[in-house]
Amino acid sequence: MDINVTTSLGGELATVRTPAGLGPTAVREISASLNFLLADMFALFFKTKNFHWHMTGPHFRDYHLLLDEQSAQIFAATDPAAERVRKLGGTTLRSMVHASRLQRTPNNEEDAVTPLDMLAELLDDNQQLVAGLREAHDLCDRHGDFASASLIENWIDEAEERAWYLAETIGG
Repeated sequence: MDINVTTSLGGELATVRTPAGLGPTAVREISASLNFLLADMFALFFKTKNFHWHMTGPHFRDYHLLLDEQSAQIFAATDPAAERVRKLGGTTLRSMVHASRLQRTPNNEEDAVTPLDMLAELLDDNQQLVAGLREAHDLCDRHGDFASASLIENWIDEAEERAWYLAETIGG
């Protein structure tokens, strides 16, 4: 069954036809939730790459490779997240500025951060992402959006694994 949905994201309106079978409220709420997560994923991706590029010290190679792997995993989730919003009939991020307005993950623009502080900050950020993913999962469950919930379950597992690796690496 096709449903006409009018969505608003950042002040713009778009009318789309979606075969998802979810009502307009579900599309609007789930799309918004996924866009917040997508913005957080981009912020976390960029911060992870920033720390990867600026890593120093005796464990440089291990940390450098760990953060490279983690940033690739985070980036790999961004396209499915954005495409899910579109499949629902919503609109998604249009620019870095748009993403920065929605992101909840804090930036780090410090000139020098110790390796352990980098890892601890990324641990906190991944744990916060897990909390946001769980909230989004609950929203999807309330609306019966099993496909989005399924994707989110995988992202929760990945973020928990990243947090686990970071915690074990810093000895916490």
